[in-house]
Amino acid sequence: MTLELSSKDYKADFCLPEQGCYLLSHSVGRPLKSAPQAFQDAFFSPWQNLSTEPWQQWLSSIETFQSALGHLFNHEPDNFCPQANLSSALCKLLMSHPRLTKPSAKVLMSEQDFPSMGFALRHALPECEIFFIPKDLDTTSVDVWQSHLREDIDLVFISQVYSNSGQQAPVKSIVDSAKHQGILTLIDVAQSAGLIPLDLTETVPDFMIGSSVKWLCSGPGAAYLWVHPSQIKNCEPRDVGWFSHDNPFEFDIHNFNYHEGALRFWGGTPSIASFILAAHSIDYANQITPGLARQHNLRLLALLDKAFGAQLVSPRAANKCSGTAILQFGDGQNSVLKALKAAHIGVDVRSLGIRVSPHIYNDEDDIEYLIDVINKAC
Repeated sequence: MTLELSSKDYKADFCLPEQGCYLLSHSVGRPLKSAPQAFQDAFFSPWQNLSTEPWQQWLSSIETFQSALGHLFNHEPDNFCPQANLSSALCKLLMSHPRLTKPSAKVLMSEQDFPSMGFALRHALPECEIFFIPKDLDTTSVDVWQSHLREDIDLVFISQVYSNSGQQAPVKSIVDSAKHQGILTLIDVAQSAGLIPLDLTETVPDFMIGSSVKWLCSGPGAAYLWVHPSQIKNCEPRDVGWFSHDNPFEFDIHNFNYHEGALRFWGGTPSIASFILAAHSIDYANQITPGLARQHNLRLLALLDKAFGAQLVSPRAANKCSGTAILQFGDGQNSVLKALKAAHIGVDVRSLGIRVSPHIYNDEDDIEYLIDVINKAC
């Protein structure tokens, strides 16, 4: 079924540049026009106007953030724990699990994964052995993953989307194969959350990490860690604080008990501001018809494929491509980039080519404008 979309309606809700067009949602999503007022109401108003300290109101915003994530990923809010960033979330998780902290632990990931994830793995688990799927192999292929999964692997790290290649991993098939071999699974949704759906009742990993800065349009600092309920009791984080405690307001320095849920990973006095912004933006995303943003994204990507099929180096199929088209114009690449910059078209470039990411606030006019500028530059 084709879902109807008037992207002009969505454009009106976002802060967009007055000139040109913005196609960088793989990096930072655009803010909602309603975000400043929502932030004022939930953060500054309790701080400015109440005669008591505002923590009760601020902490209710964290519950709103968890609930928004629960809706987005179709799982219980209590299984989500706010985190400052993905690296911190990953380190906390890795150092908490006895299977991963043993000297002989083995982890599988791809050379295409975001480097920060590899850095965190190496330093959080200095005695583990990391196996890499070579970056020139097709991470959209189930066969590639299955050829690297072995029963002596303890954890497989799976990025749902690879930002530099525009590839989408077959996460459900990987998770199912890994479970069959007794391997722990972790999905990184930083590059996909808010665009490519993931239902945690259908694809059931052991862990998931993600952020809100990209397709969820929430700004930096609102990452999250999700832990499957069956794994909670196995995890004893080392990086703890009073909000990791089952009763943060007990105030007994001689007694600490882990929170019964994922909040055992929370730590000390929490940040609030970033999660207020994120809760507001994720709630907006949850109100969009399920699948609509992705369908719209695919429709705009198809226009790029039609115009520049020979220069498209990222996958085309909906089940293999991310939300990003990667274009390579060879000797004309620099000319194209200069023309796009002069036309105020927001894109960026990585090793494979120019990255173009249309979101719900983009429309056919944006893509036609980009196509016209490129054609004149080539």
